[in-house]
This record gives sequence, structure tokens and C-alpha cells, in this order.
Amino acid sequence: MPERPPPLYPLLFKEIYKDKIWGGPELKKVLGKKGAGKRTGESWEISHRDKAVSVVANGTHKGWPLDRLLAEYPKQVLGDEQSMRFKRYPLLIKFIAAHERLSLQVHPSDDYAQRYEPEGVGKMEAWYILSAPKESRVIRGVLPGTTVAEFRQHLAAGTVEQCLNVMDIKEQDVIFIPPGTIHSAYGGAVFLEVQQNSDCTYRLSDWGRSDFSGRPRHLDVEKAMNVTDFYSMGVSKHKPERISGVSYRRKRLLNCEKFVMHSIELGRQRITEKGPPLRSVAHTITAGKGVYRFGEGKKKAQPFKKGQTFLIPAKIGEYDIVSKATSEIVVSFVE
Repeated sequence: MPERPPPLYPLLFKEIYKDKIWGGPELKKVLGKKGAGKRTGESWEISHRDKAVSVVANGTHKGWPLDRLLAEYPKQVLGDEQSMRFKRYPLLIKFIAAHERLSLQVHPSDDYAQRYEPEGVGKMEAWYILSAPKESRVIRGVLPGTTVAEFRQHLAAGTVEQCLNVMDIKEQDVIFIPPGTIHSAYGGAVFLEVQQNSDCTYRLSDWGRSDFSGRPRHLDVEKAMNVTDFYSMGVSKHKPERISGVSYRRKRLLNCEKFVMHSIELGRQRITEKGPPLRSVAHTITAGKGVYRFGEGKKKAQPFKKGQTFLIPAKIGEYDIVSKATSEIVVSFVE
């Protein structure tokens, strides 16, 4: 039997849906996620977690889990450099619908996680707002001047919102959430989340809710207080920067320690990209539709549409993106 060729095409994965006590119908309404239910809060698009491994949904490697793909074709998918640095895909990419309030939460740094968590990986993340109804808000950090003692007092009294930085949001806002930053969202906001490959979250409050079984939701108040940064929250929203030297509109959304995010904005046009052989990139389609053209003579085609995320293998070579409507693609990668 002939050897299967490496997966050098845009890889689409089956969504991993997560029902949440705060979830709602927005993923289906806003992104066309047909498999999402009435309480779905998250759609994991690319995941390499022990109990949540993405499975290829298209092409010659359909049905392959991501861990097998990377085990057999590490350099072709991750690239020459990343295949030596990472045993797992280094990012977790998901859509989130905050129909009701997310828990008030905070993530640890790598240093803290290495000391106190079995996996030893912290969590740095960013949100790219896709839909922001009038009542939607993001909580990011505490109000200036809030002391640790004051915060603890309000947390115990159930009045913690008096201490929080509550922000209006709009579509295409970039919210950076480094470790130690208290955060939440609500009001039907839908956003793309790009983060380290970690699921380490400490809850400070869940607003008095119970889980689906009627039990009070677990809190991690002391761990959360240990890692929270009360004094240097940084910029609440990052301003995208235009990237020059390309024939289309490309912006740098965020460049942080753990990952980079760009956006590509297209009309009805065709552009040519080339996979950097050192690393893979992820493409999340946040608007529009079109088709990738790739392979010898660019005769092979992979359609794309809003709400999908593709892993573009490092060794794919030159490929075209053909936009058939006003489209936006968020590009995420590790440098």
C-alpha cells in the first residue's frame, strides 16, 4: 500500500463544543455553528489537550486526531523550528459566547504554574471581539487605587463589581489578558480567544450560581489572589497597527510574549501567501467566504467561510487566498 502523503493543505478540524452555565445561542446565530446548542459557551477550534484533541474534518487525513498528525508529520505541520520546541500544538484557539456572565477569573503565569500546577503551563490570552450587542461588556482588571484588602472585603460581601474595570466594547476590539489579570465578559458578546495551550483558570467568583447539577460552582479564591496583579494592568484595548509592504490590508492586532495575531482584510480579490517553513499559522475566518488554492499549479481547492479555523501547515508552500466576499481572516502563530 503506498505511503500516505503529508498533510500539506489547509487543515480544518471538527469543533469541540462546550456547554456552559453562562452559554447561549450566539455561536449558532453569529457564526453559523450548527452543532452548537442553546447553552453552548465555547467552540474549541484547534485543541491539543489530553481530553480534547481536535480531529481533522477535511482532506486526505480526515479522521486523524491532531496528536497523531503531529507525531507522524511534525516538521511538515509545525515547521523545522517549532517541531523541535513543542510536543503539542502550542495554542488553543476557540470561539466564546458570553450570553451571561463568565465567572470572575484570573490565570497564573508559567512561573507560578510550574511551582503549583501539575501541567506547569500558565495562561496568556487575547480576545478579538466579533459581536458586541449594546448590553455587552468586558471586565478587565480592577479600578485604579483598589487595594488587596478592599478587594477581599468586597469579594466577601458580594459587591466586588464596585472594584472592577468594566468596559464598553465594539466589534474588532482587541483585549489582551496577560496572567494575573482579572477578567470576565457578558451581555451576549461573541469573541475569538487565542491563548497558550493551557486550561488553568482560577475563579474568584461565579456570581452565586450553581452548576448544571445544582451544586455551587468551585472557586479558587486563594490561588487567584496569589496570582492577581492589582497594580499594573496595562492597556485595556490594543490598537491594531497597519503592516506595510503588502498589496492588501493587513494589521498587527497583538504581539505578545506567547503569540502573535494579525488580521487580513480582503474585498473580492486574490492574494498569494507562502507558508513559512519554520512555523505553522492558524487562520480564523471572522467574516466572508472564499477558497484556498494550493498544491502544484494551485489546482487544489479548499473552501472557507465565516466561523471556521484552519491550521496552515508550515511546509504547504505558496498558496492563494481567493476571497469571494468582503472577508476577514485572523492569523495566529507563535514566533
